[in-house]
Amino acid sequence: MSNRTLVRGGLVITAADEVHADVLTEDGRIVALASNGSDIAAGWTADRVIDATGKYVIPGGVDGHTHMEMPFGGTFAADTFETGTRAAAWGGTTTIVDFAIQSPGQALREGLDAWYAKADGNCAIDYGFHMILADVNEHSLQEMDLLVQEGITSFKLFMAYPGVFYSDDGKILRAMQRASHNGGLIMMHAENGIAIDVLVEQALAAGRTDPRYHGEVRKVLLEAEATHRAIQLARVADAPLYVVHVSAEEAVAELAAARDKGLPVFGETCPQYLFLSTDNLAEPDFEGAKYVCSTPLRPREHQAALWRGLRTNDLQVVSTDHCPFCFTGQKEMGRGDFSKIPNGLPGVEHRMDLLHQAVVDGHISRRRWIEIACATPARMFGLYPKKGTIAPGADADIVIYDPKAEQTLSAQTHHMDVDYSVYEGKRITGQVETVLSRGETVIDGRKYTGRPGHGIYTPRATCQYLT
Repeated sequence: MSNRTLVRGGLVITAADEVHADVLTEDGRIVALASNGSDIAAGWTADRVIDATGKYVIPGGVDGHTHMEMPFGGTFAADTFETGTRAAAWGGTTTIVDFAIQSPGQALREGLDAWYAKADGNCAIDYGFHMILADVNEHSLQEMDLLVQEGITSFKLFMAYPGVFYSDDGKILRAMQRASHNGGLIMMHAENGIAIDVLVEQALAAGRTDPRYHGEVRKVLLEAEATHRAIQLARVADAPLYVVHVSAEEAVAELAAARDKGLPVFGETCPQYLFLSTDNLAEPDFEGAKYVCSTPLRPREHQAALWRGLRTNDLQVVSTDHCPFCFTGQKEMGRGDFSKIPNGLPGVEHRMDLLHQAVVDGHISRRRWIEIACATPARMFGLYPKKGTIAPGADADIVIYDPKAEQTLSAQTHHMDVDYSVYEGKRITGQVETVLSRGETVIDGRKYTGRPGHGIYTPRATCQYLT
């Protein structure tokens, strides 16, 4: 028996278009669009009709950077795949790409299988995986080839965190060379971790233990230097490069210079760098610990460069780097030593709303909102046009968005499993009303109707900007 839903009367917004159209879905796919009120649309019948008059009809968000249940510094990220994907759905995100982690000495396959086990049967929305390479050797390089064939087409390396995830330039080069041959995309955490560790040691020795020093030791210049070095290594390897969580004006400049040369170099930023700053890290009574993440929040003047980068396409994607730790019992591990504060913020629920606020504030256009939050991440990670657009043949991942609704962000009302909000009290214009994931209603008029296990693992093609 077919299952048909008709979304009627809304303004359909994609990265390419804005059109008043009705959208017909059947059996989890979009099957047709037709102008509001047209004879074609008038003839459609459906099991369910959703009235989207006065609302936006947009593709479900694609968040290409999340860390559910991630181990860090003796604890774990607070959101499970169940709670994290439910929160994502509440915020209009219908696909996440999370990071499976290889432990040093372990095969990539072991790490990947552990992440399959965490997610399988627990997700409210669809999901895929990137692979974190913690141990670059001949065996893991060979495994990369097999993973690309299996739909794990992107691999993350760290220039930060010596002794944990860090890879030296030689290992990075080898991984990039392998990616150049197998079609994979190297994702880079670009900070000079060796130099940062020296500055951490010196700050703690001088009694500078407060959370604000997390931002001071992880210097802008050490992000810019690592970004530059990653780009040059990628050039030597003739490989594409995707730099995650870009936070600093000087790092944007490195990406812009590379792209001006026509190099296949891409950049992502996150809402926290667009809306928060070192002012938050400096909040008294250890409150600044809530805002500890890496790369760190920067002085407010960097925000203008990030917005400009998003407008000029020197930055292409906004993801969340969602990696929440509760203030009580987790962030508090770093009292008296900022280097022991678990790195990461909650954000998966608010990305679409915050970027709509950026539309309201005049930073970006409506189509650019959809481009950086839906279409480009889907293309970057080999999911387009299945995900990231509203078009016949695409998955029926559809959000009915009320652009005039007002809401106040708060830990009292969010659905992430964390005891604070980094946007506490922030007023937002725009709110998700109804969400379809593969045609199934998971949010219905601001009520959660989804279920664990609806979301399925989604293999990915290689980066669609390289073919």
